[in-house]
Amino acid sequence: MEDLHLFLAHAIALEGDSARRYEELSAAMETQGNPEVVRFFERMAHYSRLHLQDAIERGGFHRPPRLRPEEYRWPDGCSPEAAGREGVDGFLDVARALALALDGERRSHAFYANIAAMTTNPRVRTLAGEFASEEADHVAQLEAELARLPVDK
Repeated sequence: MEDLHLFLAHAIALEGDSARRYEELSAAMETQGNPEVVRFFERMAHYSRLHLQDAIERGGFHRPPRLRPEEYRWPDGCSPEAAGREGVDGFLDVARALALALDGERRSHAFYANIAAMTTNPRVRTLAGEFASEEADHVAQLEAELARLPVDK
């Protein structure tokens, strides 16, 4: 991906999808009565909204750009954060909720890292690298949350 604005349009869509996913996961954990995980997902949604705002500001957009579906260049045909969304419901347990979030963050990291590795545009490379680093931090946070869960015997 060589065009900075096209990259940022993708980042805006991806981060919006991420915030919505975390809000859905938070709501699902409320039905499970798990306030600690609810707060964790709310915090992750907040981070996604901050990244969304950052992408909007970096592009100098007054309103986020909207691409037609065929203009997006997602690796699997849809946003990395939108894939697997059908698994979110009120019967989701904590481990599965964290695993769904981790899967999305890993796909997002791979998306940004691939762009950083493949682009010849130095501005896109820099931004994609920064976004990949942020996603790597999210992956680490989710892995830590999963590691805290009790091990089934």
